[in-house]
Amino acid sequence: MSSKNALGNEGTETVLATEQSALDAWTAAESERAWGAETPELQATYAQERAARVDVTYEERRGLTLEAEERLAAREWEIERTRTRYDREQYSDREARTSKTVATGSIAKRADFQARAASVDERLDKTKADPRERVSKSKLGVINQQAARIHGEFRKSSRAALSRELAEHVVAGKDGLSSAVAVMEAERTRRGTVVPISAVGDVNSSEVSIEGRVQTLWEPSSSKIQQVGLVEDESGVVKVTVWKRAKQPLFTEGDVVSIHAAAKSWYEGRCSLALTGWSRVTFPERGRWWSSE
Repeated sequence: MSSKNALGNEGTETVLATEQSALDAWTAAESERAWGAETPELQATYAQERAARVDVTYEERRGLTLEAEERLAAREWEIERTRTRYDREQYSDREARTSKTVATGSIAKRADFQARAASVDERLDKTKADPRERVSKSKLGVINQQAARIHGEFRKSSRAALSRELAEHVVAGKDGLSSAVAVMEAERTRRGTVVPISAVGDVNSSEVSIEGRVQTLWEPSSSKIQQVGLVEDESGVVKVTVWKRAKQPLFTEGDVVSIHAAAKSWYEGRCSLALTGWSRVTFPERGRWWSSE
């Protein structure tokens, strides 16, 4: 009797298993019919992707030096900061605002430079009224002619600047000749202008430029001096000292030299010149075809 119960139980379990399999197959078929033939693709959330990147970055950083880790972190911060816009809009006006800021700063710097230049040279002060507007047309024509003549002789200041300076003298009450003489004298003694050696002491500057011929050279009295001698032109003679630390080219007697930005010094009422590192020396006749004869 126990064997019959065992067989009976075994048959019941087989039937139940068969029914469960059929139920699972029907459930799968219904699910496939409801969702389609293909299983929907699952996508990771933003948090999962960020966590995955952090894990990968951590694995990549393993074994790096501290300097390399800091460089990598700085690069990631720079990329993140660059991608973040100030207004976070698709159509940003950041470029326009940057251009406006740069233009405003440029205008301010130009105005500041103009103010500093005007403090040195009054002719550059644009806030002052132009004296040429206060003279008649006939006088202005003469003033412009004189300005062109002075400009052709010295080639330092522009014609417009010379014209304005002449007009200032005329407006102040001077006649045309006196105004021209005053402006020519100012141009002759202006810094950077080659002046006659006789006028070296009259230049209102600590530096002066001359051109002349080396008359004579003698033995320096100090080991710090490279050369010392006399340079002359048609108007006079001046002593010139060349310091070794200035690293200037050597002179020879008879050379025609053009010396720019030589430092002035006084001894017993006489003016002499010294060449420093800021000075510039050229030899106008060196390399010419007749110099080899």
